[in-house]
Amino acid sequence: MRRICIFCGSQVGTNGLYRQAATALGQLLVRHGYGLVYGGGHVGLMGVIADAVLEHGGEVIGVIPESMVARELAHLGLTQLQVVPGMHARKARMAELADAFIALPGGYGTFEELFEVITWAQLGMHRKPIGLLNVAGYFNALKALVDQAIAEGFIRAEHWHLFTIADDANTLLEILSLKEIHET
Repeated sequence: MRRICIFCGSQVGTNGLYRQAATALGQLLVRHGYGLVYGGGHVGLMGVIADAVLEHGGEVIGVIPESMVARELAHLGLTQLQVVPGMHARKARMAELADAFIALPGGYGTFEELFEVITWAQLGMHRKPIGLLNVAGYFNALKALVDQAIAEGFIRAEHWHLFTIADDANTLLEILSLKEIHET
């Protein structure tokens, strides 16, 4: 893996652990030699993780739609900022640049990005590892929802493996690197 795409909130959330986790993950990415691909914003957890990677000398590629640059949401201190026409182009470009994906806490946008790459994996469009960093149990309800969808026959049980949930960033990165080795 060379670069990991991070999906996360444009807000920092109400629990200080979210900011801490984003900072720690950013530092960990650099320590492991991974570059960051993300949505290009300077706000919320997006800005926190980008700043952490930059402060420790890592590569940060932001991909942002033109409309968000115009609203002054772009992080202008990145290694590289790619401006694309819209949200669909943003997601496609981030996926193209990344070798793996990790979701941190976030809102609708984070969920939508996460489910799109999971769906792409289910359809065989990529074999890149996907992980959820379960900071303070944030994704417990999502895990329960997927379990319910499997129990009700809407998701095949064998598709549970399409993503990994871990409470610890070190553990998650280790699991994703092993999946990357076995799936390539």
